Amino acid sequence: MTALSAVPAARIVRAIADAAERFADADFPPRVRLLDRIVERTGYTLPVVEYALDQLFFSITASALEETIAAELGSLAALDRFVDRTETTQGHARPIGRVAVISSRTTIGVAIVPAIFALCAKCDVLVKDREDGLVRAFFSALAEELEPMATAARAETWVGESDAVDLRDFDAVVGFGSDAGLARVRERTAAHAPFIAFGSKASVGYIGREALDDETQARLLAADAARDLVLYETEGCLSLHALFVERGGAVAPTRFAELFATAIERAAVEFPPGERDARANARLASARNLAAFRAATGSGGVFSDERASYLAVLDPPASEPPAFLPRALAIRTIAGPDEAAAYLERHALPVEAMAIAGSRDEIVNMGLRMGVHRFTTLGRLQRPPLANAHGGRPRVAEFVRWITRDR
Repeated sequence: MTALSAVPAARIVRAIADAAERFADADFPPRVRLLDRIVERTGYTLPVVEYALDQLFFSITASALEETIAAELGSLAALDRFVDRTETTQGHARPIGRVAVISSRTTIGVAIVPAIFALCAKCDVLVKDREDGLVRAFFSALAEELEPMATAARAETWVGESDAVDLRDFDAVVGFGSDAGLARVRERTAAHAPFIAFGSKASVGYIGREALDDETQARLLAADAARDLVLYETEGCLSLHALFVERGGAVAPTRFAELFATAIERAAVEFPPGERDARANARLASARNLAAFRAATGSGGVFSDERASYLAVLDPPASEPPAFLPRALAIRTIAGPDEAAAYLERHALPVEAMAIAGSRDEIVNMGLRMGVHRFTTLGRLQRPPLANAHGGRPRVAEFVRWITRDR
């Protein structure tokens, strides 16, 4: 039995939504007290942190939770009792048991989403919180909304294998982080327990020639792409890491690159650059200088500033993988989707999401071949819906065990 076993699922959903609504208020004291700690931990500026918290907590509503659960399990009621599944069977979605969630270093509040769905499934949840204590603060608000949450939802900090937390005690483990770090977590997970891993991935943009009919449209696309780039210093799997632009539109790729550079500078007013270590600054400056040298010899183009606070490179060699540097992006001009696919395959780039400007089926089909998990539009990469199957994984279904009964 878990702490929430006897609590109606609708009551759990309501408590989570109410706690999220409180945290969606920018003046909510526990949220205000967290801001400086999150800024210090991530190095992001305050406007970026505020944006991240808004996007997270505004998305957590009762209707979004209920719709996601119903889509995956058939109904919310399946969490409370046996419901008809087929003409001959009934099913009851019971909690898998104890769930551990390992937060990532970068993405703000990333552990909260799987945690709340595991709680909706009536599991007991332990989250490895980050130093800012965001998850712990949210769980405190949850406990105020629903008393059993004080036992069901816990957040602690620990340091890898040196800590006393034994992951083999859990019935499911969710992990965010580098592929190497996740491999270590997998080794410490019980053989019977599902390991739900979210490793290193990238997101890309694709602008078809039909989307570049005029400069007004091109400016809008450039502004949307710039926001996807600058948010979270291009560190997340939903950041824009590569941008493909087709030749043949009314606005040439070279002109689009100019508009994009201007849009990055404007986006930096709303979302100023965060702190960077000396190594990142040196790599950015080196990448800018190399691109400038190539441009001077007639190969490609480069857009940046004296401080290298951002970097947009037009048509670097196809042999170069994405830079994965803060606010740095290569714009690759192509004839069509096959060229984009060839680049992604060449660098074995695992793609989480693809933002498309254009309406041709062949663009989407290329993304399907590349294993893209989510299609969206530029400007929305960093705003996934709560129901989004991140990493292609279900939200709640992995936290239940189905019990069937013949009718």
